[in-house]
Amino acid sequence: MVDDRSIPRGVASLPTEQEEVVVHFDGACQPPRGGGIASYGYTIDGAGGHVEGMGLAVRPGVPHATNNVAEYSAAICALERLLADGYRGRVVLRGDSQLIIRQMSGEYGVKSEHLRAYYERLAQLVREFPMVRFEWVPREENRRADELSKLAIEAERSAFRRGRDT
Repeated sequence: MVDDRSIPRGVASLPTEQEEVVVHFDGACQPPRGGGIASYGYTIDGAGGHVEGMGLAVRPGVPHATNNVAEYSAAICALERLLADGYRGRVVLRGDSQLIIRQMSGEYGVKSEHLRAYYERLAQLVREFPMVRFEWVPREENRRADELSKLAIEAERSAFRRGRDT
């Protein structure tokens, strides 16, 4: 029996390559049609570990700051995090964006030119893993990733207000 007092606290082990991790990803944009703040959030769960991430998808105010860009950025950043942490196993990506799930599954083509680079980057990252499966989930099953993406928007708004007040 291992004495768990010898295990360093705050260190999560990555799953083995036989196990899979589950990523929930989501994006948010205010206003939704672009030109505002686009942000992302994701969670990664597997083998007893849990990781969360959030941030800005693009610089605020650019015309292509859309919800779809934010959604793609969430999935991209989650896979980049896994690679940076040394994980090379199986991945399940779950999101509530039917567009991204269907584009990455090959059901839809990429018609919007501003999304092509995001699609290509995500496809490139997918090839780094032995198996990546995309699954659509209802918004209720993607709650934490959604919360994180909205927290990132609020953090940016707060930073802008602080900068304006100085």
